[in-house]
Amino acid sequence: MTVKRLRDIINIFKERAPFSIFLKIMTDITLNIRKKALECGFDAVGITRANAIERDAEALNAFLKQGLHGDMAWMMQKADRRIAPTALWPEAKSVIVLGLNYAPRTDPLAIHQRPDRGAISVYAQGKDYHDIVKKRLKMLARWIVENNDCEVKVFVDTAPVMEKPLAARAGLGWQGKHSNLVSRQFGSWMFLGEVFTTLELSPDEPETDHCGTCDLCVKACPTGALDEPYRLNATRCISYLNIETKDHIDEDLMSQMGNRIYGCDDCLSVCPWNKFETSTTEEAFLPRPELNAPRLSDLLELDDATFREVYSGSPVKRTGRERMVRNALIAAGNSRLTSLLPSVQKLQNDSSEMVRDAAKWAEKEINS
Repeated sequence: MTVKRLRDIINIFKERAPFSIFLKIMTDITLNIRKKALECGFDAVGITRANAIERDAEALNAFLKQGLHGDMAWMMQKADRRIAPTALWPEAKSVIVLGLNYAPRTDPLAIHQRPDRGAISVYAQGKDYHDIVKKRLKMLARWIVENNDCEVKVFVDTAPVMEKPLAARAGLGWQGKHSNLVSRQFGSWMFLGEVFTTLELSPDEPETDHCGTCDLCVKACPTGALDEPYRLNATRCISYLNIETKDHIDEDLMSQMGNRIYGCDDCLSVCPWNKFETSTTEEAFLPRPELNAPRLSDLLELDDATFREVYSGSPVKRTGRERMVRNALIAAGNSRLTSLLPSVQKLQNDSSEMVRDAAKWAEKEINS
């Protein structure tokens, strides 16, 4: 059936047929979109309306007002566009939320028993997920436009979209006490992406919160960033400290960062719902050798050209060489390994003040 023919039929039904028949047509469209999403390689699909939800806007405003976003100024600058899909695109009627499983095959916490190695978050050990997710979103969006009279826009997490609340509304899971999405099928390991559309689709029911009395994620946070359930204080979160911030990191926080050089998986890893997840079969998400437990001794020798070569096509590239070396120095200090002292001392003459300061701290810690 052509798009024009489908549009004509829908317009006729709107004018002459019972609403129940029109609803069935829209339900069939929704079911076809779900089927196509799975064919495009997504592991989970849910649909929600594009309208604003007051509690989501209130939660965002409270988070920003308390300064819990740290120096991520972009969150404040585009806050008005985050409060609802329609604030970002007024014509949007529905949001199709897609999920991709990236659950690891091994225990992400085991790396912390190897102080000579750096711990890179599971999501960043493979290829850049933005590229994988966006490619599949575009494939689905193209199919939707070809088969329906509508407009679409696709988003990954680089856009001002509150993905986790939308995913919860669309039934993909619920926001756990670690503030991330938890799925009964995939645990805490899911990449998210969205297709906004002008189609009015049948929405899913939101998922119920199944955290109960469990607070393992809150207790697992090395720096106490989850200062209360369901709320993350980004200024204490290790993922924020070693990825986002370019400012000086307080010494008490550095001493709690262990060997985590990019991101942190502790709160995700301890979630009991992970016992139901199946490890990802997506080759692009499997660890690259150079991103799986890299030696701190190698990281401390990184120059800019080598950094760009090693981390090309990886999310890690966004930190830049200076922050990565700073993170490696923090891990070196926490390791107390005297074998790393020559490299640490050499970096006290680095061109970056951030690196020089971290090198001085690392030497003090190793010698303590």
